[in-house]
Amino acid sequence: MESSEGIANETRHYELVLMVHPDQSEQVPGMIDRCKSFVTTRGGTVHRVEDWGRRQLAYPILKVAKAHYLLFNIECSKSDVRELDRSFKFNDAIIRHLCVSSPGIPEGSSAMMRVVQKEAAKKVETGVSSQDN
Repeated sequence: MESSEGIANETRHYELVLMVHPDQSEQVPGMIDRCKSFVTTRGGTVHRVEDWGRRQLAYPILKVAKAHYLLFNIECSKSDVRELDRSFKFNDAIIRHLCVSSPGIPEGSSAMMRVVQKEAAKKVETGVSSQDN
């Protein structure tokens, strides 16, 4: 019989999405580095990081209509995910976050990243600046 500590330290695959307040977009590279170092220093692995940029929200959250989206595919223990969750709750720059269990290591880029890349290519073709958002 395994102890509950052994189960908590078993690594699993997770998909983590962060929605960062648009006024805090300049802090995104630092957030990415902190999240990656948090996972790796505890023996976990970061399989993929995607910066989806600023996107329109379906409905306002905290009177904000846009957010900067980040996606992480990580492999770590349940206890590490709980600690990440707790730190996100107390970070005012993160307006929403969601961490769900994933069946395994993802291959290629996510569907949302492909949309972001198509939008960027379309802007280049039409000559629209990314600062027009």
